[in-house]
Amino acid sequence: MGSWFPEAWTMTTSFLADSSTPVPLALSFSQTPPQAAIFLFNDIQSAGLRPDAYSYPFVLKAVIRLLATRTGRQIHCQTVGVGLDTDLHVVTALIQMYSSFGCSCISDARKLFDGVCLRIRDVPLWNAMVAGYAKLGHMENAQHLFDCMPKRNVISWTALISGYSQMNRPHQAIAIFRRMQLEKVEPDEIAMLAALSACAQLGALELGEWIHNYVDKHGLRRTVPLNNALIDMYAKSGNIKRALQVFESMKHKSITTWTTMIAGLALHGLGREALDLFSCMERARVKPNDVTFIAILSACSHVGLVQIGQSFFSNMRSRYGIEPKIEHYGCMIDLLGRAGYLQDAQLLLEQMPFEPNAAIWGSLLAAAYTHGDAVLGERALQHLIKLEPDNSGNYALLSNIYASCGRWKASRVVRTMMRDKGVKKMPGGSYIEVKNTVNEFIAGETSHSQFNEIYEVLCNINGQLRLAEHLQSECVELLEHGEG
Repeated sequence: MGSWFPEAWTMTTSFLADSSTPVPLALSFSQTPPQAAIFLFNDIQSAGLRPDAYSYPFVLKAVIRLLATRTGRQIHCQTVGVGLDTDLHVVTALIQMYSSFGCSCISDARKLFDGVCLRIRDVPLWNAMVAGYAKLGHMENAQHLFDCMPKRNVISWTALISGYSQMNRPHQAIAIFRRMQLEKVEPDEIAMLAALSACAQLGALELGEWIHNYVDKHGLRRTVPLNNALIDMYAKSGNIKRALQVFESMKHKSITTWTTMIAGLALHGLGREALDLFSCMERARVKPNDVTFIAILSACSHVGLVQIGQSFFSNMRSRYGIEPKIEHYGCMIDLLGRAGYLQDAQLLLEQMPFEPNAAIWGSLLAAAYTHGDAVLGERALQHLIKLEPDNSGNYALLSNIYASCGRWKASRVVRTMMRDKGVKKMPGGSYIEVKNTVNEFIAGETSHSQFNEIYEVLCNINGQLRLAEHLQSECVELLEHGEG
């Protein structure tokens, strides 16, 4: 190009900021596309030109991909120098940038937002701030800002639903989704993806099926991520057959698709079927990743396939070039522990290049309980007290191990220790989905809107069971005396 005009610089910067393709040799031999975008942006001024309101958002995309905090602040200073720090597009991009830098920079994003939000009532600007809070898990701030928005669009709702879902607060995610429906906001594929994630966490099959039907009825694009979410939802909600139907109907399957289906089969105890699917994946020339092996090792664990699991674990590095992570060691220790190979599980724990976490010690404690190994249970609890001092379940398991061995005094000592440390027993809870609404019940709570009616029904059932038990006892007595 003989002479570059500002739009050409901006277009090229935009391409490089978003691109994951190799950088043209004319630009750089070593830079990644985002780095090349930043260098090209700097060359705008060297060429005697001035970046405009379209240049900055694109270069800030590259900054976000690189998480280049210092560079981002420098570019922010440039926007102030040229008077673009109050431009709608530039401020929105800066808010997105600071939000991407984590909790330490979210206050910078909020200062920018507060400086212009009263003057600029633009939905994308507010969405950027809501999404920034939601991504970082600051859901109270996100919710408050969402409620204050002058206008909302589907992106506003989706940001909030996604945030609650990612923070394992599926009840709130579904409540927002319901509210979205009541306000007649048409969800798109991304909103459905977020809602399906919440359904999977709760096992809300009816609502998940409604979303599936809505997607098909309204002609929404069945993207690969959306199909993956449907597979995950059906598998975690107990309908593995429907999950397989969605899987088999897909023309294009990603590694996530295969892994999700393998994990779903493992969750349902279908370990052999999961291994067969892994073989199909390899025949389809899809390369497994580290998450795939977590699913495979879990499948082996669920059905006690110790030798096959060990083979997969040892082949991860040698055959597939995947370095085992702590999660893989955790799966293997769980597999060995469940199968009763407690010494092997402890040996692997000592050999692994990671500090054991609470999940690993927890699986060993569970294995000790299953196989009545009080010594291993004591060792596991000693570590768990440091890692999870408030987890009452750990104390209860060791107490039960002692009780099963007839060591009642030791069992009482554990209960006393739990009480002295102020560890409170977590109340039991349950969920049930009725007419697309998920109801949660916590032991000892009376906050449910229909508590009195539910309690009355339970009392009636209890009375009928007692009556049936009494009648059965009378019948047995009559038969024993030959009066029947």
